[in-house]
Amino acid sequence: MEGNHKDVDDVMLQFKHKVCNDDGQGLFIWSSPQGGCQIDIGKRIFCNRSLNMKNIVAVGFDMDYTLAQYMPETFESLAYEGTIRKLVYDLGYHPELLDWTFDWKYMVRGLVLDKKRGNILKMDRHKYVKVAYHGFREMSKEDKVGTYGNTLTRDSFDEPDYALIDTLFSLAEAYLFAQLVDFRDKNPSKIPDGADYSRMYKDVRAAVDLCHRDGTLKQMVAKDPKKYINDDTSIVPMLKMLRDSGRSTFLVTNSLWDYTNIVMNFLCGRNMDGSTTSNFDWLQYFDVVITGSAKPGFFHDDNRANLFEVEPESGMLLNTDNGTPMPQVGSTSPRFPLKGLKKTCRVFQGGSVGHLHKLLSIESSSQVLYVGDHIYGDILRSKKVLGWRTMLVVPELEREVKLLWELRDTRKQLRLLRNERDLIEDDIHHLKWSLKFEGVQPDEKQMLATELSQLESQKEKVRLRHQLSQRECHQKFHNVWGQLMKAGYQNSRFAHQVERFACLYTSQVSNLSLYSPDKYYRPSEDFMPHEFDILGM
Repeated sequence: MEGNHKDVDDVMLQFKHKVCNDDGQGLFIWSSPQGGCQIDIGKRIFCNRSLNMKNIVAVGFDMDYTLAQYMPETFESLAYEGTIRKLVYDLGYHPELLDWTFDWKYMVRGLVLDKKRGNILKMDRHKYVKVAYHGFREMSKEDKVGTYGNTLTRDSFDEPDYALIDTLFSLAEAYLFAQLVDFRDKNPSKIPDGADYSRMYKDVRAAVDLCHRDGTLKQMVAKDPKKYINDDTSIVPMLKMLRDSGRSTFLVTNSLWDYTNIVMNFLCGRNMDGSTTSNFDWLQYFDVVITGSAKPGFFHDDNRANLFEVEPESGMLLNTDNGTPMPQVGSTSPRFPLKGLKKTCRVFQGGSVGHLHKLLSIESSSQVLYVGDHIYGDILRSKKVLGWRTMLVVPELEREVKLLWELRDTRKQLRLLRNERDLIEDDIHHLKWSLKFEGVQPDEKQMLATELSQLESQKEKVRLRHQLSQRECHQKFHNVWGQLMKAGYQNSRFAHQVERFACLYTSQVSNLSLYSPDKYYRPSEDFMPHEFDILGM
C-alpha cells in the first residue's frame, strides 16, 4: 500500500503545480485561449452533490461577501468601532470600552455563543463541544464536560439560548461579546444594572442594528470602496462568460439600490485606465437585479411582499403588477425606467422568489444556481425551501487547503500515532485481564506486572507525543480554534452544514471563471470507517 500512496502523492504534486498563471498577473479565465489548465488547489471548486451546469439556465449571486469581498482588517474594524460607539453613547456602557481594540483574526466562522453562560464554543458535526472558552479564558476539560457533557438530554445549541457565528460579518460582534464577558467578570460595577451575559449579547446585537439603520458603515464604504472591498478583476469576465454561454444572470441582495450601485460600480465599472465609472454600465452583466430582498424571507414562495421597480437614475420606486410595469396615478401609460441602457436589465426592490422565477421564465427551481456566503440566509433556505442548486463562498478555504497540502505528512504521522496508541491500549487491557486469573503463577504474575508497567509508561509517552503533535498541527491553522472544517478528528459543525446544504463550495466567486460554464461537477466518493483499512486510506 505504501507504493500506492507514493503514486497518489506524485500525481497530486503534478496536479498542484500545473496551474494556470500569466506571469503573476492573475489567473486566466476558462474561455481565454490560455484557459483550461489545471487549477491551483486554493482556487478549486469542491463538489458535495453532482451538478451538471448544462441543466442550469440562470446563475444568481448575492452581493455582500460574495461578489463584494470585504477586507476584514478594515471593514470588520469599522463595524467593531461603530458598535462600540453605539454601546457607549446609545446604550449606556462604560466609556472605557472606547479604548478597546479589535483583533480581526481571533474569531472564526462556525463558532457558537452560549448567551447565558458567556461561553464561545466550537463543536463537531455531532454537536459535541471540542473547544470552549469563557470570554478569552479556555475552559478546562472538567468544566467543559460538566457544563455540556453531563446532561440527560442533548442540547440543540440553537436559538434563543445560543447564537451561531455563521457569517464573516458576525465575527466582530463575537469578539466584542467575549470582551464584554471578561469585562463583566472583572468589573461588575462598570456594567449597566441588570446586564447579565444574555443581556450584553442582546445589546451588542442592538448596537450592530443601529449601525446598519443609520447608514454609518455604508456611508464610509461608499466614500472609499477600495479601502474596504477587494478588487476582483475576474468578476466581469466571469459574468460575460456565463452570459455568452446562454445563461441568465441575476443579483439578489439585501442592500438597497443606492449602496448596491456604488459597490457594483466599483467591482464591474472599471475603465481601461483602472479608474471606476459612476454610471449604470454594470447592469449590462445582469438580466434582473433585486435589491432590498429581505433574505431569507425572500425565498419563501408564500411571501406576499410587494415588488417595486427601481428607476436607477433617481432611485424612485415604481409600482408593478408582479413585475409588469403599471401606469402611475395620473398617467395613462406605464413609466419605463432608464430607456437608454445598452442591455435590458431591470432593477427591483422587495418581492419574493415567485416574482424572480416569473421575470426569468424559470420552469424548474433545479435550473437555478445561486452563489452566496451565508449558510442560513443564502444557502440553506434556497436549497431546502426551493430546491435551487447552491454554491457557498468560503474565503477562508484558500488558506486552509494550502495548509492541508503542506501538512499532509504531519497528518499521516498523527494517524500513525493514533493507531500506535490504540495498539498499546489493547495490549494493556489484555495484560490486565490476564492478571485477574487465579491460576497465574507468582513468577509469571511478576513478569506480567513488569510488562504492564512498561506498557503504561510507553502509553503515556506516545499519548503526550500525539497530543503535542496534534496541538501543533491544530495551531498552524488557527492558534485558538484550529482547522475551520475540523473539530478534533471529526468534521466541524460548520463543515457539516457546508456538506448538507451547499452543492458546491469554493474560496471566491470568481473561481467559476476558471471552469467551463458547461462543466459536470462530480463529488468524490464517500467512505465509511470500515472501508479505510481495506482500501488503504
